This record gives sequence, structure tokens and C-alpha cells, in this order.
Amino acid sequence: MTLIHPVIMCGGSGTRLWPRSRKTMPKPFLPLVGEQTLFEETIARASDPAQFAASTVVTGAAHLPHVEAQLGDAEASIIVEPEAKNTAAAIALAALRLPEDAVMLVCPSDHHIADVAAFQAAAQAAAKLAREDRMVAFGITPTHPETGYGYILQGDPLEGGFAVERFVEKPDLERATEFLAHGGYSWNGGIFAFRAGAFVSELEAHRPDLAAAVRAAVEQGSEEGARFHPAPEPFAQVQSESVDYAVMEETSRAAMVPVSMGWSDIGGWPALRDARAGDDNGNRVNGNAELVDCRNVLVDSDGPRVSAIGLEDVAIVVDGDEVLVTSMDGAQKVGKLSGAARQ
Repeated sequence: MTLIHPVIMCGGSGTRLWPRSRKTMPKPFLPLVGEQTLFEETIARASDPAQFAASTVVTGAAHLPHVEAQLGDAEASIIVEPEAKNTAAAIALAALRLPEDAVMLVCPSDHHIADVAAFQAAAQAAAKLAREDRMVAFGITPTHPETGYGYILQGDPLEGGFAVERFVEKPDLERATEFLAHGGYSWNGGIFAFRAGAFVSELEAHRPDLAAAVRAAVEQGSEEGARFHPAPEPFAQVQSESVDYAVMEETSRAAMVPVSMGWSDIGGWPALRDARAGDDNGNRVNGNAELVDCRNVLVDSDGPRVSAIGLEDVAIVVDGDEVLVTSMDGAQKVGKLSGAARQ
């Protein structure tokens, strides 16, 4: 079996999970669902040596100490971005550092996946399509009409998956409900598989300036043990663009592999609540708390006792000297709070 090369994308500050997630210790490096951090979970589910080669982690200097501390004994190479330039450039860095025939499995470092076996089976199906120079996205089976994700409409069947009919921007609730009823739409979870050389070719075809700047940054970069430092000057010229816009929505070779694997991007307090196991009333408690006549309440406290009566669909988070109380409907605005902005 030809090994798959995991590429772990490790950036962002996770402000929608403030005050637990902060710039100094952002979401990927926190044990939010189980005992492992989300980053450790990501490394672990792509670590079977019979299926996967050593991981490539793409991160920034600010996150480097956390990455190295949490890698533990896992073998990995680390690409240290001079600055954040979105996912197209980050993936291109990894693609240009890997052999052209290597199949890359691009995974965000801050997602939770409950069914690892389903993830690995989808990875193998995606890798097979990627070896045929398809640009492959994981299509997450939707469980509810979510308005916070982009969607993928499946087209003609392929072996192990489907061609992509089109990518759809985040919909309003009415359209999301229609997508769910249609049955042919999946969530775009930001997990991709590409042959490294084929990805670079697509990027050069659709975003030649971006591709050229990343190539120059790699060619002029320097190695430091397991770390690779792209050259800052050419990388500063890189256009900041997502892989969705730069490649996936441009290519004629987009494919998707449908998968149901208990996936969550842990994109905010409602998503974290739903990813954790609850009691008979749907309450999720981490820390010292007493809930009376409460339903679907999330409490996450690092010390102080939280007592709540008669609440529903509320999150109460205590982290050091910061306390957040929000309805689940209002939780999408957490990142706009002054405390989250300052971190």
C-alpha cells in the first residue's frame, strides 16, 4: 500500500471559543472533547504506519512551541510560515516540500472526529481518486440544516466517490433545510486529498502569481533540524486566499468522498456542547457545577463553582478571571467581544 502523507494545518486563534481559547493557547492545543487536545487527536488518527507516512505540520512561529510539545514522540516535519497567508499557500508549501507523486491528506488541526475508522476508510478512498489527479474533498454527511458551513453538491459517480457538481457558499436556514432534504449535499469540512504535483499544477494554472511566490519562498528557504523556514521576502508577496477559492472552485477535476464520521469543527460553544456526551437533560458539565431544571446547558469551569437554575440552551464558561454567559443563539458573536479581541 502506498502511504498517505498527512498535512496538518495548524493556525488561527479560535476566538469563538473565548475565554477558553486564547492567542497564547488557541483551540487546537486544548483538550476540549476528550483527554487529548484536538491537535493530538489529529496527529493520532493519521499515525497508523501501515497507512500513513510521517506528518507534515504547517504552522506559524507563535504556535511552534505548542506543536513541538504536543507532537511527543510522533515523527513529523514542521513548516514554519513567516506569516499567515490562508490555506492555499499553506498547502502549496507542503506540496512543494513533498515528492510530486506523494498523496497529501490535508487536515485542519482543530476538528473532532468521533469515528476514526470511518475517517481512515474515507482517506483511502480519497487517496485513490487523488492518484488519478482528482482534487478531492471530504463531503461530511449533514445531520442538521447548518448555516455555518459551505456545502458540496455531488455530481456523477466515480469509483469511491463522486465528481463535484458545485461548491455552495454558507446558506441561510431556508436553503440549508432544502439542501438537507435534497440528499445530494454534503458539508465541506476542509479536509482534502491531492497528489502533490497535481495540486501545484492546478495552482499554477489558476493562481500563477501565488504559486510562483510560494515556490520562490521554498527554493530560498532554510532547514533547521525537523523545521523548514520558507524565505520571508517572497512569501510576503503571496496573495492570501483559501484553497476553496484558489483551486477547488476553479478546477475541472474536483471530486468528493462522502463520509459520516462524527465530525465537528468545534467552531463555537454550541458545537462543543454537541460534541460532548450529555446527561438525560442534554446538559454538559466540565468542572464544578450544579444545574437545576436546566436543559441543553454547557458549563465549562476551570475552578469556581457554577450554579444555574431554569436555563435552556445557554453556555457558562469560567476561565481564570474571565466569565462568559451566552445563549447558544448568541454564541456566534463571542469572537466580537472586546475580551476575545484583546485575548
